[in-house]
Amino acid sequence: MQILLIQTVSTFFKLLEFLIFARVILSWIPIGRNNSLVQLLYTLTEPILSPIRSLLDKSPLGGMMLDFSAWFAVILLYFVEMLIINALMGLF
Repeated sequence: MQILLIQTVSTFFKLLEFLIFARVILSWIPIGRNNSLVQLLYTLTEPILSPIRSLLDKSPLGGMMLDFSAWFAVILLYFVEMLIINALMGLF
């Protein structure tokens, strides 16, 4: 049971990381935002990236030409994933 739960949590976080990576790649390709795939990616990833982007805008990194929010989001997701997995391991 513990292994299944940990694998589910890990898969969920890997999926989020993949969606963020896909959004970054699609931002380099000239596809309109009215494309259904692009809209789906924005709908799924914007709740994660928007707060990070706001914090970065207030920091010394804000206002740069590059958007580092995806990079910080992946790092943050990794730490949250490890916290949840360690908590689950401590429960059983």
